[in-house]
Amino acid sequence: MRGIRKSMDNQDKSSVLQWLIPTGIMMVVVVAMLLSFSAKSNKEAEATVSKTLISSTEGYGDRFLHELQKVGKVGETAGEILERIGTEETAHVMGVLDIASKCADVDKVLYCTADGQAVDQTGTSIDVGQEPWFAEALVGEFPYVYTGEEKAVIVVKHVGANAEHGYLMLYYPMERFGDMLLQSGYDSTSFLVVVDLEGNILGVSGAATNACVQGGNIFSAMEAENKENARTIRNRLNNSSRGSVDIQTGKQRQVLTSVPLGTNRWSLILGVSGSYAERQANYIRKNTRDMVLALALTIAVFFCVVMVINIIGKIRSNNKKKELEDKADTDLLTGLNNKLATERKIKDYMAKNPDKQCMMFMVDVDNFKKINDTMGHAFGDEVLRSLGIQIGAIFRASDIIGRVGGDEFMVFLKDIATEEAILKEARKMEVFFKNFQAGEYVKYKATASIGVAVFPQEGSDFETLYKAADQGVYKAKKRGKNQLAFYRDREPVEQGAAAGAAEE
Repeated sequence: MRGIRKSMDNQDKSSVLQWLIPTGIMMVVVVAMLLSFSAKSNKEAEATVSKTLISSTEGYGDRFLHELQKVGKVGETAGEILERIGTEETAHVMGVLDIASKCADVDKVLYCTADGQAVDQTGTSIDVGQEPWFAEALVGEFPYVYTGEEKAVIVVKHVGANAEHGYLMLYYPMERFGDMLLQSGYDSTSFLVVVDLEGNILGVSGAATNACVQGGNIFSAMEAENKENARTIRNRLNNSSRGSVDIQTGKQRQVLTSVPLGTNRWSLILGVSGSYAERQANYIRKNTRDMVLALALTIAVFFCVVMVINIIGKIRSNNKKKELEDKADTDLLTGLNNKLATERKIKDYMAKNPDKQCMMFMVDVDNFKKINDTMGHAFGDEVLRSLGIQIGAIFRASDIIGRVGGDEFMVFLKDIATEEAILKEARKMEVFFKNFQAGEYVKYKATASIGVAVFPQEGSDFETLYKAADQGVYKAKKRGKNQLAFYRDREPVEQGAAAGAAEE
């Protein structure tokens, strides 16, 4: 017996050694590798900061180009309209230009002939033929032209009925570019500029008082002390390449990151203080040091807790899976189904019960933007939250209720067998909104425009039924809001709605 026990002890010791020796070796190797990595972390940290700055600058560039491209799309659409209606009637041209200026949110839109004679959206005649940028605009080498007055002109060529060439010119205000850094995480000395090949600054965001952006040229303030780095930036602008350089302006160290915009041979330059870049690098280095200690400790205790982690992990995984499934279907503000869950559940019910009569309400809260603007967004959220709670309480638990838009709700009532039941449920919804109030201290009576469609008569699938109910919303809004309208009018309900309005 003693020999067997000794043999078992030896087996246990051997088993322990089989774990301890490889673990010890692995721990030594990993620590050595991490220490080696830590020794190289300074350069790698600086490279990581540079890549992050490049990526961030590219993101700003994408946003800026997206704005310009949206303006260009509006111009193309306006040009297509002018090709169809002609440009002979000034009033028609002015109307198209006015709509284009509002849709593109630009300062001015011109319709211009090849000799520079133009008219804007107000009907004012303008001669742009003598402008220094006009010839460049007609050549069309680049999609945008800078006017020198903090405006970028998007030019859209138009061919008239007699094959005469005209041009739509949309004036994008470059001061709008100044909003780019409003919510960035950079410090107050940071700036972002759009520059051309010569370094001329076309737009500024951020610290306009920074020495680098004063004088209208990015090189004017830096070449005296940073000739080599200025040459590097010039080469990158000319070669459409990207990268970061350190410069010194007075006592201040700065990091300038340049990336090409991909159009007009323009580039973006992001400038951040050297102290900001150093903080980011130190954060990365600190992470490396912490990683060494954390991994060493993790390896030491790993095999002691692996089984416990496995068991706890499985339990938590199952609970988490259930929790995530519930969260994925829930609108966080109202507690109702979200849009995807609402649509999925309705489609599932329709597929399983194609012949059962049901009804769909589309609820659109009236003047919700006004509620947000006058009462605040927090109160607007409270209105939606209260509406979600109260509307969920008046229908059956088996019905499908969800928030499908910012201020839109969908209610799908199952198995509403008779016409009388349809009218009864519609009246219930009317009465609900007649009495609905939101707010704990300030009571606010919110109203809604409600559209109703019946399944399967007015739509045998979700998309068709949704469109029918949405058409009902449109009818309710057209009739003055604060009422319910069926996709196909039902006279008794119309009378009920009128009666409800009279009572109010």
